[in-house]
Amino acid sequence: MADVLENGQQQQCEVQPDSPLSLPPLPPPEGFMQKFRLYETQSNFYVVGRDKSRTFWKILKIDRLEQSELNIREDSTTYTERECSDLLRRIHEGNRGIGGLKFVTTCYGIVGFIKFLGSYYMLLITKRRQIGAICGHNVYAISKSEIIPLPNSAVRSSMVDYKKEDRYKKLLCMVDLTKDFYFSYSYHVMRSLQRNMSENETGQVLYETMFVWNEFLTRGIRNILQNTIWTVALVYGFFKQAKLSISGKDLKLTLIARRSRHYAGTRYLKRGVNETGRVANDVETEQILVEDVSEGLPMQISSVVQNRGSIPLFWSQETSRLNIKPDIILSRRDQTYEATRLHFENLARRYGNPIIILNLIKTNEKKPRESILRAEFANAIEVINKDLSEENRLKFLHWDLHKHSRSKATNVLLQLRKVAAYALTLTEFFYYQATPEMLSEGHLKWPSFENFVVPGISTSTSSHTESEKHNDDETEDSDNSDRKSSGGNSIGITNPSVKPQKVQKGVLRTNCIDCLDRTNVAQYAYGLSALGHQLCALGVTTSEKMDLDDPLAEELMGFYERMGDTLAHQYGGSAAHNKIFSERRGQWKAATQSQEFFRTLQRYYSNAYMDTQKQNAINVFLGHFQPEPDKPDIWELDPYQHYNVGGNGQSILDDNGRCNPVSTGDLFAEMRRVRYLEPENGDAVNCSNFVDCSNFVDLDWLSSAGNSCEDELLERSMLTISPTAMLSSENVVNELAGETTPSTSECGSSSRGREATGTDMGYGESPNYEVLEDFSDSFVRWVTYGETICH
Repeated sequence: MADVLENGQQQQCEVQPDSPLSLPPLPPPEGFMQKFRLYETQSNFYVVGRDKSRTFWKILKIDRLEQSELNIREDSTTYTERECSDLLRRIHEGNRGIGGLKFVTTCYGIVGFIKFLGSYYMLLITKRRQIGAICGHNVYAISKSEIIPLPNSAVRSSMVDYKKEDRYKKLLCMVDLTKDFYFSYSYHVMRSLQRNMSENETGQVLYETMFVWNEFLTRGIRNILQNTIWTVALVYGFFKQAKLSISGKDLKLTLIARRSRHYAGTRYLKRGVNETGRVANDVETEQILVEDVSEGLPMQISSVVQNRGSIPLFWSQETSRLNIKPDIILSRRDQTYEATRLHFENLARRYGNPIIILNLIKTNEKKPRESILRAEFANAIEVINKDLSEENRLKFLHWDLHKHSRSKATNVLLQLRKVAAYALTLTEFFYYQATPEMLSEGHLKWPSFENFVVPGISTSTSSHTESEKHNDDETEDSDNSDRKSSGGNSIGITNPSVKPQKVQKGVLRTNCIDCLDRTNVAQYAYGLSALGHQLCALGVTTSEKMDLDDPLAEELMGFYERMGDTLAHQYGGSAAHNKIFSERRGQWKAATQSQEFFRTLQRYYSNAYMDTQKQNAINVFLGHFQPEPDKPDIWELDPYQHYNVGGNGQSILDDNGRCNPVSTGDLFAEMRRVRYLEPENGDAVNCSNFVDCSNFVDLDWLSSAGNSCEDELLERSMLTISPTAMLSSENVVNELAGETTPSTSECGSSSRGREATGTDMGYGESPNYEVLEDFSDSFVRWVTYGETICH
């Protein structure tokens, strides 16, 4: 049959000189087609796409006669609506003898293409709903999707094994696209607001990042067309947004969770770390607060990012239908902790330094379970820190939340908020005053990264070799790559009326065993502390402190509780255990216990009876398992057998299947080896012998009863000078014990202290505070570069 589409184009070109529409519209911006219509003939599918303003129209042709290959051609011409209608009419006339051109469905983007044992299928979004907007860019969820076989019925009838094909199709449909997936046509939801403001990457690079779950499904069409205007990038996790009105200002609060597609799966089948440093249940959480202003006005925007992920060791728990709490098994011991190093190297490349680890697992147990991992994790951090320069060492706090939660829930949240406020002082958050031009829909006119400076990261940080660029997609994951350092955190400010910008550099990484229940409580405490800072930066409040009794704290708790339930369902099979949240809002204790018991049973049933099938579905969706004739099917294999740690996530293999060497020589940017300071007895600190343990926050202060002046104590303690010596933990504790607790009146003066030192503090850099006379130089050095303190 003649190529009707090409003939139609030729006729169209011939009539254009006599047409009043002789000038074709400009080509569409990358990835900004918003609505599509699918048509079919016996030999082809035709996808007609247009932009939101109906300015330009394009046509995609998909072959329906080819069974084993994906044959897609894009019409290079950009049409007007009238020209497109004329072309479709010509296609219909040319195919009238075999049924003509038929309308199939309206759709809102191509999710991708997949092949099992027979021919290809096309996945389409056929209904969508708006769930929010970020800086004027709409964000959508999927209400309905369809999977459409590409070959016509005559070609499909030649397929041999319908039974297996249908089983794979049902398996794929277990990944419910209408639950917890979201996308945007004009905003890069797979990246943080700070990253979007600092870089202008588009197209293929965005699909290769760790949070795009249909990377494998779209790989075929992207490789053929070399663009992404027909597909949407799906992020899996959580998205919730609400409008607030505080002190006469209208605001939008957004909470986003992005789940990594690397080493993804279910609770007992994906634990710990793999050989490339990817961990299970790896989720990035971003809290965005922006002014809700009219279109055309400048907008203040802010965001803060935190991370959760499984303990980066080789460990597992075998699913058991007889044991509701299976034993924890350290499956492999590596004296150098290479995979753990790679994991933290990845975090540093994505977020910068410092990396702050909050480990919430149990310390003392009648039968050792969690404590096994706690001791091994402490040893791993100790070994890794020996090879890091002082300023790049991992900062950590091992804090048994279960033990501390035996007291009132309020006390736990107050203590966690202390840790959060301390971490936030080290890491800062992102703040920017955006002009209307930067926020225009469809055009991400962010300032170029040459003018957007993240302190502490030089150009050498991201000068990877070609093999490193392929390895573990670090270049795509990095939130802090390719940026120049000038020793500050401003963004080329020339207008004195514009507030100084802030950038986040570094991240708080929280974990418990499942990274669900306890982790979610800690992430709420961090989010609450950050919200106080965000409100102050936007000029809504004058204090950076947010009280637990504030109505806004209650609303934020609802956000994090909802997120925790969603993430727990995805990974664990039930809603999260929210005992602390329930106690905080005064819920009846018996009702709380009943709810927690039910959720325990629900999670047990899901893990014991459903997880294997869910894991198989995830592995097929992500392309970790691709069916082949005369090879074992996925349901015939152990869930661990068919997962390739390199897989299609491109962790250790490039596109040609070649292995790329992983260099640990440049673990963390500009790393220099220094001798790890040991106690006077010459023995390294073994945190496993202590209940709680930290190298960046004083535990006596953390557990003290006085909570009213935590912000003042934080400011007074976060003092910095160039380190020339270290201080023993015994002297630090003695010195801190000698300090008097600031009075309430002293707390009231903290805002004056902030004004004196300035609020323009870089993320990950030592805060530029003046050294107060109340503290000795030795204490100041310990605060930022100190050794482990345990009790």
